[in-house]
Amino acid sequence: MPSKVVKYRQQAFLNQAQRCYYCGFLMWEGNPEEFAAFHRISLPQAQRFQCTAEHLDARQDGGTNAKSNIVAACLHCNQARHRMQPAPTPEDLRQVISKQLKNNCWHRQAIVKKLSNRV
Repeated sequence: MPSKVVKYRQQAFLNQAQRCYYCGFLMWEGNPEEFAAFHRISLPQAQRFQCTAEHLDARQDGGTNAKSNIVAACLHCNQARHRMQPAPTPEDLRQVISKQLKNNCWHRQAIVKKLSNRV
């Protein structure tokens, strides 16, 4: 990943209060073990919340690595967007995730409870 994308991801991570652009859950950068221990979740559960760089306009669709096109998203949400065919717009995915969260269907409930209790 180009270093400016990493820099923009880190800035977005901080600007977003370490929360995923899509689901709003806390994410980690750098130390999954510490995140897992703090939230009392397993390491595999913590992996879902790794901070990734998300291109709002996908590079394959002409999106660039510009700062304005990069947000921070958890690995789970980022991968979910790219598994959907066709990939939804960021706004559409936020709506889908919001509905799923209201129905307790996006993140596993055991994880949600633990993360919610620690925030």
